[in-house]
Amino acid sequence: MKTPLLAIGRGPLDLEQLIAALAADPSTSSGRDGAVVTFLGLVRNHNVGRSVRHLEYEAYVPLALKTFERIAAEIGERWPSARLALHHRIGRLEIGEASVVIAVSAAHRAEAFEACRYAIDTLKRTVPVWKKEHFEDGEIWVGLQGG
Repeated sequence: MKTPLLAIGRGPLDLEQLIAALAADPSTSSGRDGAVVTFLGLVRNHNVGRSVRHLEYEAYVPLALKTFERIAAEIGERWPSARLALHHRIGRLEIGEASVVIAVSAAHRAEAFEACRYAIDTLKRTVPVWKKEHFEDGEIWVGLQGG
């Protein structure tokens, strides 16, 4: 089964599988790329001085995927040799689990690094994915209640 370059789901994320999908994509498999840069976002055990027990992510999946496509298109415009692969998890995530994985291939490392940074920064600002942090003494939707 072919791994999509852009996806949202409940299962564990696999960075190696994402890199392999990017390498197998016809637009990137020609041997023209000299760099692959990756980002792995992990659930940490603390935030704002509080102990985090676990996270929950929710998303409006159809719009989130369209936003992923827009980010990929913007990256293609800004860095023409760069190609994006991006997966995000939803549901309950435990400490240490990956919530987002990004891989960017490009002809040169500078483009790959810049495009990867652009992808995560733009995702955090624009994609309809919401995070609820569960603490020992309560919970909060991050970004919705000053989190």
